[in-house]
Amino acid sequence: MSGRWRRRRGPVGLVVALALAGCSGGTASLSPAVPAPTTFLPSAGPQSGSFTQTGAETTRYFHTATLLKDGKVLIAGGCCSSSGAPLGSAEVYDPTSGSFLPTGPLLTARLYQSATLLADGRVLVAGGTGTAGPLATAEVYDPSTGSFSATGSMANPRSQPAAALLGDGRVLIVGGSGSAGPLSSAEIYDPLSGKWEPTGSMGTGRSVPTATALAGGRVLVAGGWPPLASAELYDPATGTFGPTGSMADARAYQAATLLSDGKVLVVGGDGPSGPLTSAEQYDPATGLFSPTGPMNTARSHFAAALLADGRVLVAGGWTYTSSAEVYDPVARAFGPTGSMSVSRSRASATRLQDGRVLVTGGAGVAGSVQRAEVWSAKP
Repeated sequence: MSGRWRRRRGPVGLVVALALAGCSGGTASLSPAVPAPTTFLPSAGPQSGSFTQTGAETTRYFHTATLLKDGKVLIAGGCCSSSGAPLGSAEVYDPTSGSFLPTGPLLTARLYQSATLLADGRVLVAGGTGTAGPLATAEVYDPSTGSFSATGSMANPRSQPAAALLGDGRVLIVGGSGSAGPLSSAEIYDPLSGKWEPTGSMGTGRSVPTATALAGGRVLVAGGWPPLASAELYDPATGTFGPTGSMADARAYQAATLLSDGKVLVVGGDGPSGPLTSAEQYDPATGLFSPTGPMNTARSHFAAALLADGRVLVAGGWTYTSSAEVYDPVARAFGPTGSMSVSRSRASATRLQDGRVLVTGGAGVAGSVQRAEVWSAKP
């Protein structure tokens, strides 16, 4: 483990060591793809918007935040209790009152899990790191009762997987870290039976990849630890993965956002030499990535959310920054927006039904952040 990662273990402790231990693995041989020349502005210029503090929450990071159908936000799990163990607590943010209310708790304390809103309004929470390492267990949150219940377990324990809701209501979960390192396997959860079934495997083992459901039903899986430039497409009709164009930069802990035009914006993350400023767009029509204008600040472990007008907000990130910026898909460039009141990385960003963005949790220079913030497009 490099000196850079040793320094970063400070606030995270053992759990990061568990998630990153043994993260080595082979890569598939993918056909090289050369993106077509593109043009973009060097900067989109300042973007209106500002953050305001909202209710106090439980201190946590590496958690999940899921927008429920009633407009509230479920925040669950994460790191860390006073003993350094994963959290089993959960809470719901009410945007009307600006307050957090307890709910749950989880049946199993976990961080680095996935959380997926199901078609019926429940939330599937799967995998993650527990007190003894990667988890295979899953549970479902029911907003009508405010409680979690057990559901089928995965065949493979996996921490830091990626998940995507398929068009038929099932959930694809891919990659993550197992006891021996990054996983290439994938599984599908059926909410009607509450069971998991195996599906095709990726050509490359990936921990912390991104999985983005595309128009038409396929899923783009990109990057992952150790920093990877390759990407793959999952076809639910055949249950198989196939290669697609590679990114210009190898990256892990990045963000991937489906844009209004069906393309996917992949931003930042950790490269082989540290956090990246670069960003790329994937075009499903060509299967190629092309560069966009870079961010103004290098970021990994940051929060990102698609805005109602089609732009993308990115905020915070390693190394403990309070800055934020907005990507303009027309200019293919980033511009600065108002900063948060506190520096934070490992936070989450959730677009609320009224268009504002809730940023929860995270770790700062002085430890976990307790005060959530809401970004509004109005200055």
